[in-house]
Amino acid sequence: MCGITGVYAFQPGAEDFLSGIDSSVFTLSKRGPDSHCVYKHNKIALGHTRLSIIDTSEAGIQPFTDISGRYTIVFNGEFFNFKEHKAKLIKAGVTFKSGTDTEVLLYLYISEGVKCLNKINGFFAFAIYDKLEDSLFIARDRLGVKPLYYSVDQNRLIFASEMKAMMAYGIKKEIDQVSLFTYFQLNYIPAPHSIFKNIKKLEPGNYLIIKNNEVSFATYYSIKKEEKKPELSYENAKSELIDLLEDAVQKRLISDVPLGAFLSGGVDSSIITALASKHTPHLNTFSIGFKDEPMFDETYYAELVANKYKTNHTVFSLSNEDLYTHLFDALDYLDEPFADSSALNVFILSYLTKKHLTVALSGDGADELFAGYHKHYAEYKAMQGGLSASLVKSAAPLWELLPKSRNNIFSNKIRQLEKFSKGLNLTRKNRYWKWAGLMDEKAALFLLNIKDEQLKEFFERKNKILEHINQDGDFNEILLTDSTLVLPNDMLVKVDMMSMANSLEVRSPFLDYRVVDFAFSLPASFKINDKLKKRILQDAFRPFLPQELYARPKKGFEVPLLKWMKTGLKSLIEKELLEENFIRQQNIFNFESVKGLLKKLNSPNPGDSVANIWALLVFQYWWKKYMND
Repeated sequence: MCGITGVYAFQPGAEDFLSGIDSSVFTLSKRGPDSHCVYKHNKIALGHTRLSIIDTSEAGIQPFTDISGRYTIVFNGEFFNFKEHKAKLIKAGVTFKSGTDTEVLLYLYISEGVKCLNKINGFFAFAIYDKLEDSLFIARDRLGVKPLYYSVDQNRLIFASEMKAMMAYGIKKEIDQVSLFTYFQLNYIPAPHSIFKNIKKLEPGNYLIIKNNEVSFATYYSIKKEEKKPELSYENAKSELIDLLEDAVQKRLISDVPLGAFLSGGVDSSIITALASKHTPHLNTFSIGFKDEPMFDETYYAELVANKYKTNHTVFSLSNEDLYTHLFDALDYLDEPFADSSALNVFILSYLTKKHLTVALSGDGADELFAGYHKHYAEYKAMQGGLSASLVKSAAPLWELLPKSRNNIFSNKIRQLEKFSKGLNLTRKNRYWKWAGLMDEKAALFLLNIKDEQLKEFFERKNKILEHINQDGDFNEILLTDSTLVLPNDMLVKVDMMSMANSLEVRSPFLDYRVVDFAFSLPASFKINDKLKKRILQDAFRPFLPQELYARPKKGFEVPLLKWMKTGLKSLIEKELLEENFIRQQNIFNFESVKGLLKKLNSPNPGDSVANIWALLVFQYWWKKYMND
């Protein structure tokens, strides 16, 4: 895992445009603490920071140039099946000077061109410069595990692994108001857009080419919702899923540095641990426990799995004070507003795990692929209709009156019932949007000064995001939208940013493209029914896991934001980030809206105001760091 950056100038004698490369590389030092190097040639500069995983010798230092001197690559990610392609290339006459997957990828590109992308099993963002053609090829992995930002104007194209590396080139920072409007609804900004108008994200499964000073874009992979033939039985599908996942896990165990696994106590990470343990005796596993929040502490279940598979298990038992201690470390690494508060958990787990190893397997992606969230069951029930849905809908006035909060079981259940009842009155697309977000469009309009043309563009972006959902469509359309919206723009951003802040590589076997393609070949009934979410996943691996994991509801730890906002964060909120004079001078937000959110926050019925205030705090903290020049 590494950091990459580069600039391609469109005009001769454009050395000034290359001058930001060294500063850009420096910002990526946590992604790659082991070495920092730069390649420059005429109109091109490529930079790389290395986190050594495979062949940790100096032979693997990047930028890496082939033996002819024509091609140079910077590569961030892992190419798990590189050895089989290396063997084929050796038979074809290629001589290798390192044991890295980077060199294999470079020669595979030289041999196959763009078609090499279809042969890579892994995650990546990379760029290859062809000195003879003076062309640049940039690609991102199929599912968006690794990030890639870019900016193009009449003078140059710039790219990098992180936004802060982009800003190091002195790019004009103009906030995209449509992105900001979207951020306050979803808590993140979906690709291809970013917080800045002139910086974009290369979308998953896409590549770009610069040739003859022209930039072209293309898609080489997209998730297809294609069900297999009906004769595939449920039992056969379970067996195929086990085989695919086991191979995906085995491929992700390749490493020349210490490797382990996150083990939360949930089904997904437990499956990965069970499969990895078959090939790694005394696998190192790591869990977080919450001393002050026993309702959310799942270490008992993690230890059941650890004992079953005889892993070398470590529990990090944290207090709320421990969480708060790392809060600003996590915020400081964010270079684009991102308000998923569970990022703090990932930051701390990565920080503590990095003290023991450099690579960790995770269970990320299973919920999106196999229907594991509460909102999935809610959508399933909404599609089914029936008496229970009608009763919840008819009780809407009651849910409106009762207190709603995420901070205890009763008030959170009321919050969920109210959200469900409101969703039943919406179209499938609008219901999906409402359940994916934490602030509705009306509230976001009251908060921000959005112009009519910006609102029009927002709806165009929203319709594009929701294009797979049809009013009379099936449940897999919901999962497909989750896998193209939530997964790459929320879940994977969270894991990438928080793990890279601690120089830790995280690998998710569930995101092996073969597992993803298989998941979307299955009928929705294999994934969810009246009794079970993630049905096929849970049933397939039932013999592998302790039965206690199945006899309990899914838990999700809520960072104690409300407590912090009334204690440690209170001064920051009232006297700095959301202080009236600052808000009015900033001229981004309607202070009456902010005041209303603060009033609701301090009421007996805070609802989603906690999440809304958190999104405001994250943005304001970011704005002061990056925009308050």
